[in-house]
Amino acid sequence: MKAKVVFRDLKFIRPGKTSRGVLFTKPSWFIVLQQNDRYGVGECSIIPGLSPEYDPDQPQSFIRLVNELIAKINAKDLINNTLFQHLSPSLEFGLETALVDLENKETGILFPSGFTSGKSGIPINGLIWMGDEDEMVQQIKTKTDQGFRCLKLKVGALDIETELDVLAKIRKKFDPASLELRIDANGAFHPDSALKKLSRFAKYKIHSVEQPIKPGLWKEMYDVCRKSDIPVALDEELIGIVDLNKKEEMLRYVMPSYIILKPSLLGGFGKSMEWIKIAEKSDIRWWVTSALESNVGLSAISQWAYTLESTMVQGLGTGQVFSNNIHSPLQLRGPELFYDPEQEWDWSELFSFE
Repeated sequence: MKAKVVFRDLKFIRPGKTSRGVLFTKPSWFIVLQQNDRYGVGECSIIPGLSPEYDPDQPQSFIRLVNELIAKINAKDLINNTLFQHLSPSLEFGLETALVDLENKETGILFPSGFTSGKSGIPINGLIWMGDEDEMVQQIKTKTDQGFRCLKLKVGALDIETELDVLAKIRKKFDPASLELRIDANGAFHPDSALKKLSRFAKYKIHSVEQPIKPGLWKEMYDVCRKSDIPVALDEELIGIVDLNKKEEMLRYVMPSYIILKPSLLGGFGKSMEWIKIAEKSDIRWWVTSALESNVGLSAISQWAYTLESTMVQGLGTGQVFSNNIHSPLQLRGPELFYDPEQEWDWSELFSFE
């Protein structure tokens, strides 16, 4: 087996505004494995300011971790569970997906299914990025015209009155039965005022609120989950919790209505399945979300999510936010994500071993 790493700085077509700031680019490293005539590709996707293993002020520290992993593989060090335990979440996700990809005959097909054969799609939510009121209203019109019946709105960065006005305009056109609304605060609300704000949002029949307050505040989050007028979904709260007992302790204490699984931030599919099993024991529901990966990571997550047979609308991306994405068979058809086997991946930049 040979390995190499390829870096790509993904460029947003339009700046991605969240409560943590504005994103213009996003770095990703691709692990490419070759064994005889087969290839496996996995993406190590980083979100600066959110990925715990990546310091935007010292990116060389992360780059060193990537290069050390590649060197170990090329030195024919055994890839086993011990190696996985010492990797960062993004590296573990990248290596896990590359290895699964390598095991299959066709590069890019990790979990063969009705999805990868093009027979079935995955219902996804339409993501509405933060912007001024007119920008958000235009995004909403575009998504609903495309047939989306579940929208996720980023909140917490604008004046709350503006955000409430946007929701009011949506509800004038679409009732809860015809359009599900999810909001994502990215931890923007202060614990002392979160419940009051959520009470105002609840007027517009919101399905759920993702991460209303900062992660790590278990007692405060427990209070929000217990008293909120909107069901709470934990997102960033899951990041960085690796120990199985700690996962169980947190969920049993906080008891949210939902958890959101982002494999590239949680350490891969195996680590994400741990969360699912724990959640289901406590009747906590869940859905899968991508986290601004390129089409490589998005496709892997989508293929895995399809195999879980969830009945919920998933939070998967569309592959359309970056101007320099890797061409893939992923297609958006109305409000569903499809994999078109008639389309080919453009692996030209990744498959050149010297």
